[in-house]
Amino acid sequence: MEQGDDRRQWIRKRDASRSRASFPELFFDLVFVFGLIQLSHTLAADFTSATIGEAALLVLAVWWLWINTTWVTNLLDTDREPVRFLLFALMLAGILLAIALPEAFGEHALPFAAIYVLIQTGRSAFTAWAFFPQDRQSAETFLRVTAWSAAAGCLWIAGALAQFEWRLVLWGLAIAFEYAAPLLRYPVPGIGSAPKETLSVSGEHMAERCALFVIICLGETILTGGRNAVSHMTADMTFIVFCSAFLSTGCMWWIYFHYGQAEAAEAAEDATEPEAVAHNLFTYGHLPIVAGIIMAAVGEEFALSHAREEASFKYASAILGGPALFLAGNIWVKLAAARHLPLSHVAGLAMLAAIAGLVPFVSNDIVALGATASLLVTAVIEYVALRQRTTVVA
Repeated sequence: MEQGDDRRQWIRKRDASRSRASFPELFFDLVFVFGLIQLSHTLAADFTSATIGEAALLVLAVWWLWINTTWVTNLLDTDREPVRFLLFALMLAGILLAIALPEAFGEHALPFAAIYVLIQTGRSAFTAWAFFPQDRQSAETFLRVTAWSAAAGCLWIAGALAQFEWRLVLWGLAIAFEYAAPLLRYPVPGIGSAPKETLSVSGEHMAERCALFVIICLGETILTGGRNAVSHMTADMTFIVFCSAFLSTGCMWWIYFHYGQAEAAEAAEDATEPEAVAHNLFTYGHLPIVAGIIMAAVGEEFALSHAREEASFKYASAILGGPALFLAGNIWVKLAAARHLPLSHVAGLAMLAAIAGLVPFVSNDIVALGATASLLVTAVIEYVALRQRTTVVA
């Protein structure tokens, strides 16, 4: 009974002071800086259709690890030592996973899959055990999550042991299986699906954690740009392209943080169905934002290292595709949070589409400058629209 009483203290209290991100959580996020850098370097080194498909699957896997850990730290108190030990264990496993990422479809397939499955099943099993003395319904939900993670784990391990073609198929099925699970509420034969709104989610905490992850991704684009600028600063146009890349990152920060992040936090905190809203806004809604920033970092690396080369759709797909994904994700989040379609973002996407039509006739630096211009126009239009809306309300 004493052990059960101890575990009751592991659950996060629902008050203002405990809804903020904790230092152990921020420490845990450092692992994903390494993982994101590994992914962007792998893409930049071998940017082919096969590599893009592999990287897309790995981005889905890395995001799923991070967002599911964020759900757990949203519910558990990271100031409690057992929860901190869990985070430290996940950090070690995450570093090993990041090391395996570049060769996840090669010789490190089995270590990658085994570590991934261990993190997913171990974390959810620990959370079920933590909830058991106090909240049986939440504990049963995480038992269902554990069962689904174990079932998906069979596909991950089988894929690691299979030939390359089957590996891509089996891992694609595994990630689709996992992404569908929350929408289906983790049905398990014999006990059914988890009831709706089982978990006591802090929308403010989820919003802050996702915002910090976006900051990490944006920081990775600056690191990538700085590293490549050092190698290519003597080339023509590199300084201008570097300034453009920095401005692009600043525009992405502005587009996400000036308005959207606060709206998402408020919508999640005030929702009558916080669990469903948190899944829509954060579990799924932030994925294209993060993927877009990673792709933008790859595009900036291409623009810096091949500035004056004739543009090709290979390079343009990263230079333009990153901002396009980022804007699409922001449309999703802002539409879900405020029930208002941001026309500024639609205008930005239209500009990117127009620039794509110029690709056969211009060089990479012009494409990069155009991508930055589209983000800048988006930010300015939204800023003016918000100012006008505020003036009318006042």
